[in-house]
This record gives sequence, C-alpha cells and structure tokens, in this order.
Amino acid sequence: MAAPADPSPAFAGEAGAAPAAGRGLGSTAAFAAPASGRGSAAALATPAPLLPALAGFFFDLLLWVFLLAGGSLLGTVAWGFVQGLNGASPAQAGPPMAVSLAIGLLATAFAALIVYYFRRNANAVERSAAWRALSRPFTWIWIATAIIVLLSGSSLADKLTQALTIDATPTNAVLSEPLHRQPALWLVFAVLIAPAYEELMFRRVLFGRLWAAGRPWLGLALSSVAFALVHEPPGLGAGRGWGVLVLWSVYALMGAVFAWIYRRTGSLWAAYLAHAGNNLIACLALMDGP
Repeated sequence: MAAPADPSPAFAGEAGAAPAAGRGLGSTAAFAAPASGRGSAAALATPAPLLPALAGFFFDLLLWVFLLAGGSLLGTVAWGFVQGLNGASPAQAGPPMAVSLAIGLLATAFAALIVYYFRRNANAVERSAAWRALSRPFTWIWIATAIIVLLSGSSLADKLTQALTIDATPTNAVLSEPLHRQPALWLVFAVLIAPAYEELMFRRVLFGRLWAAGRPWLGLALSSVAFALVHEPPGLGAGRGWGVLVLWSVYALMGAVFAWIYRRTGSLWAAYLAHAGNNLIACLALMDGP
C-alpha cells in the first residue's frame, strides 16, 4: 500500500547550520531554510540546555492540540447552528462525514498557522535560502529518494500485515468516499493543503525547535512520534491491536524522512514536495479501490 495520506531542505548554506527562530513576515516564510554561516555552526558546538528546549517543544505541541480542538468544536457548533436555523432536527444537525473532514482540516491548518506565526516564524534570510535550495539538482534527488523510501516502507508494512493477517486500516481511509465523489476538491486538500500545514507544525516548529537547540536527532525522534500519534490517536483511530503499531511505524517513518530531508536540503519546500508526492500516490491508491 502507499504510505497513508494525511487528512488532509542538503543545507542551503554551511553544513551543520540550524534553523533560526526569526520572526519574518510573508507567505513564503512558511517554507524557510535554516540560517547558514559560521556563526550558526559554531553556536551548535555546545547544544542548548535540554530542559528549556523540551519545554518549548511540548508547549508548542500542546498549544497546537488546544487550538485544533477548539477550532474543531467551534466549527461543529457553527454547522449545527446553521442547520438549526434552516429547520433541521437535532438528529440532523450533526455534520456529515465530508463536512466533519473539512472542519478538521481547516481547524488543523488554523492551529498550525497560529503556532508557526507566533512561535517559530521565519526570517528573510531563511526564506531566500529555501528558494535557492530548489534550484539545486541534489534537492530534487532527495525528494525523489524520500518518496521511494516511503513507498518501499509502506509496501513492506502491507506485506507484513497480510502475512500475519493483521488489520492495519488507516484512519484516513475515510477519505476514499469523498475522493470518489469530489476528487478535485479532496485532492487539493490532501495533496496541496494538508502537507503544507503539517510541515509547518511538525518539521518547522517541532523538529526545528530542537534542531536549533543543537539536538536534531532528538527533534527527529520526538517530532516523528508526535506525527504518528496525531495521525492514529490511541483508541480513537480506525486501527486496533497490532495494526496500530504497524500504522505508527509507517507514520513515524514518514515523519523521520520528512525531517531528514528538511535538515539535509535546508528547505522546508523539499519536505513539503516529498510529502505532497507521497499523499498524491496514496490518494490515487484510495481512488483506485472500491
């Protein structure tokens, strides 16, 4: 199976440089590269204290979860209010699946943008370096390699679950029906929009915070675990038993690959394009099914 879709940069400068915690403005700030130069590399010779870095990481994560939950609740209440004004009964006021998915996607995007803008906005130097990284051939080689690695890992996971008769149906399989009914709309959401806000949150904000603190491997591990748990929440997702562990492994691999390509190329655009390519393949697989 293709790596599950979401419901939704070699360094641009000197190797070893970490992302700056600037506050630049503009839409392309989202896809910023790490700041480069001797000063940045030297600053990482001694990692920042661990506890403050971890505190910042978990604060950002909890803030995002709080905003996501609040946005989803407000969206659902607003839908019910409008339905009530239109004369729907209480039993009919709940949003259908497609509307629930849209509310969740919009709430997730809103939460990610708020955390990014106020917690780890990018500066002009990072934005410029991110764009320059896309002009280098090896950036595109890394993007293609990332997609191949993810497809291979997902294929191995699929064969394992079949051999062991484990049900590892991902929660995002609910996208199958909307994709069949409105393919253009949901392809835009899942392929273009969802990877954008997820890269902002999980790579730029979470991974980037620990990377900037001189602890990139810890950031890669923790942000990948968070990425997996958010996509398959324990007890709330479609998977059960050993199937959940398989899905967590697949999503954690995805998170690790996207973090690696961000660090290796110095541009969040590279991670975004790899993420979008993976989601496109996964959506096409869902559309090909019943």
